[in-house]
Order: sequence, then C-alpha cells, then structure tokens
Amino acid sequence: MARGTDHYKTLGVDKKASQEDIKKAYRKLARQYHPDTNKDAGAEERFKAISEAYDVLGDPDKRKKYDRGGSVFGGTSPFGGGTSGTAGGASSADFGSFSDILSGIFNTGGGRATRTKPATERGKDLETAVTLSFEQALTGAQVPVSVATHAPCTTCRGSGARPGTSPKVCPVCSGRGVEAQGQGVFSITRPCSRCNGTGTVIEDPCGTCGGEGRLREMKRYRVNIPKGVREGSRIRLAGKGEAGLRGGPPGDLYVVTHVTESEVFKAKGDNLEVEVPITVVEALGGAEVEVPTLHGTKKLRVAPGTKHGTVQRLRGEGAPILGKSGNGDLHYRFVIDMPSSLTAEQQAAVEQLSKVMNGNPRERILRAAGAR
Repeated sequence: MARGTDHYKTLGVDKKASQEDIKKAYRKLARQYHPDTNKDAGAEERFKAISEAYDVLGDPDKRKKYDRGGSVFGGTSPFGGGTSGTAGGASSADFGSFSDILSGIFNTGGGRATRTKPATERGKDLETAVTLSFEQALTGAQVPVSVATHAPCTTCRGSGARPGTSPKVCPVCSGRGVEAQGQGVFSITRPCSRCNGTGTVIEDPCGTCGGEGRLREMKRYRVNIPKGVREGSRIRLAGKGEAGLRGGPPGDLYVVTHVTESEVFKAKGDNLEVEVPITVVEALGGAEVEVPTLHGTKKLRVAPGTKHGTVQRLRGEGAPILGKSGNGDLHYRFVIDMPSSLTAEQQAAVEQLSKVMNGNPRERILRAAGAR
C-alpha cells in the first residue's frame, strides 16, 4: 500500500460511505478502467489503485484498521513485493478477463470458487390436511396422514452417483456453475449448460434413482394433534417434507386441521359461545336455567328483566388455547324465545299483562325526534 494513499478518494466515496456504496463505486470504476476495455495510458495503473482500494475498504475488518491509521498488510503491499500500490509489476494479462472480474465483483466470495462437492438443495415443504371432530380438537388426538413425497435414495444415499463413485467437478465451468457468453463489457453469465448450475457432474449415475439422489414414495405418519387446534391450524413436522436434492436437507411437512362444527358451541376468537333460549316469563321475572358445558351442565341465574342478547361469561371454562396455558371462556347469550302463535288462554294472559304494564317505551325517542 502506498503511503499517503487515500483509498476513499481513489474510489470517490465519503469516509462515512456504507459498504454497499463502496461496492457500487468499485463496480463502476472497474468497468471504466479495466485494461481489457480501456486502452488509455494510465488506465492500468488506475485500475490497480482502484483494486487495492477496494481490497481494503471492501473488507469491514481491513477498513476499520485502515481508518484507525494502521497498515492493513503489515507494511507490505497486498500483492507482495513493493509498496507502490501496483500488483508487483503484473501486466494487464494477470488480471484475467473482464468477465471474470465482473463475476468476482458480484460473487461475495470474491473469487473463482470451485465446488468439490455437489451443490445441495433443500427439499420442498409439503402440506396435507386432516379432518377432526369438535371433541378431538378440544382434547387432542393422534391421527394417521399419508403424503406423496420424495425420500433419499437408499442405494446412493442421496449423492446421485453409483456406489463407489462420486460426482466430479464440471469440466465446462470448473465448478462455478456458470459460464460466460460474449466478450469484454458485453459478457454475461448463465447457468452452465453442462451441469445446469450445480458445479458438478455425475458421470456414473446411480442405477436406482437415475442420478437424482431421491425416489418418489408414499410416506405415512401418525401425527399428534395438540389440544386446542382450530379450523385452519397448521402443525409443522420438521424434516418430514420432500427429500433434498443431491443430499440436501429435507423440507418440512405442514398438517392443516379442519374441525367439524359443534351444534352447540361456536368459536368466537379464543372463546366459545352458546345460544341459550329463555321464555318471556323467565326474562321478565328471572329464573335459574340449566346450560351445557364442555364437561356436563351447570345452573345459571337469569336476572329479572334480562334483555334479548344478554351475555353471561364463565371464565376459563372454554376450549384450550393452542400454544398457550389455560382455556378460553364460555359465553352464554340469552335469546328470548317468542312463540309464533298464542292459545286463547295465553292471549288472555297477555292482554291482562298489558293492563298492568302500561306506558309507551317509544315515547322518549319520539319526543327527541320531535324536538328537532
């Protein structure tokens, strides 16, 4: 590193620039001054300075040391030899092709990484559904599920290669998984046509799986459904999904629950609600009524003058709440059961009641409306 060199100035960025800004600046200048595309005098030296600056500032640890005023390379050039900031007297041919430089810029590893093992791929997540009764959802259950999936090949143990052999580094892309098209600034990369981007080739595929490393089969499990599941709850079975490609990790299996509705108990968030019919007489005079619970029955007091839709709550006597301790509540909503027709005796009783319970309950709203 040349003494007095300002790497920030070389890249044209502020000392407070983010790592992303530094990378963007380097990409722009590397394209502009690379010797493959810029034949102007001084372009090569400029490119060397840009490369050295990015080698320091592009590494957060080296950048911190540089900012503190210390030598990142212990007093020697990062390229070995002198301290002039050049690449040890290297010619433009030593930089490789421009497409390689650009490939290195966008490669977080910073170089031509060669794969010595096949590129693995995580298996896909799978989803299946089970139908539960209302009671099973409350108490939990163990239910069987079947799912069509891929499993690792038992012959090659997922490698895809015949036993006794192994995948080889792709001879076309040298394990990078990509190959370049075009020349100079117009070079672009695409997945390797030989290995399809994996970086390896299987010269002697497994006879059982044909080189894929996995086989299609029907998997059967017995799934423990926890208490408190609802319609649409998702239960994750880690590692029970599709097998990964070329020995990659498996995906997960998600079991979605469908719960048969109860004729009595209706879900309302974390709570359950029961509709309790009461008679006009019970609503007027009060009563003690029997109501169902999840474990039997209970007596509830209906207060005199109870209105239609009044709710009473029993704390903690509802369904278990999935993933939480304790239960929800039971809500009892009183609805006044109105007869569709009256007997002569009932009609007479209503008329008698109307004589003692006189008055117009609508008088207040009529007065308020008239006041406008």
